[in-house]
Amino acid sequence: MAAKKSTTERSATAVPQARTAAPAAPGELAVRAGEEPWSEEEVAEARAGLQADADRLREEISAAEAALSGLMRDSGDGAGDDQADTGTKNVTREHEMALASNAREVLYQTERALRQLEASTYGLCENCGNPIGKARMQAFPRATLCVDCKQKQERRF
Repeated sequence: MAAKKSTTERSATAVPQARTAAPAAPGELAVRAGEEPWSEEEVAEARAGLQADADRLREEISAAEAALSGLMRDSGDGAGDDQADTGTKNVTREHEMALASNAREVLYQTERALRQLEASTYGLCENCGNPIGKARMQAFPRATLCVDCKQKQERRF
């Protein structure tokens, strides 16, 4: 009869072995088993792309805030406007607010990815700690979850 595994043995064997692909040296980014390591050029390209996105998003946020400011100033008390004009102004204002909110969220994710690049934690899943995968990070540079964890997350909702 085989002996029962202790809780420590079970939890140790339940951890996926992909963790061994984590960075071996400071400044080295995680890759999945079988992937080529990140080259300095690829890291510089990822950083430049994220920085360009951050700059573009800051401009979008400024433009949206300026548009919102104008819409708020023009809304006044609505005297003389018919219902259609008031409705159009409300829809336009809501649309600008949604655009600004979305841009702020993406900017937050972009700045977070830049900080992770600097800390050499870029490309590690926030849920399980395994490498996300170089190809996935190149396709979606703000990814925070590996494919498995992302699929599990989406199934919950």
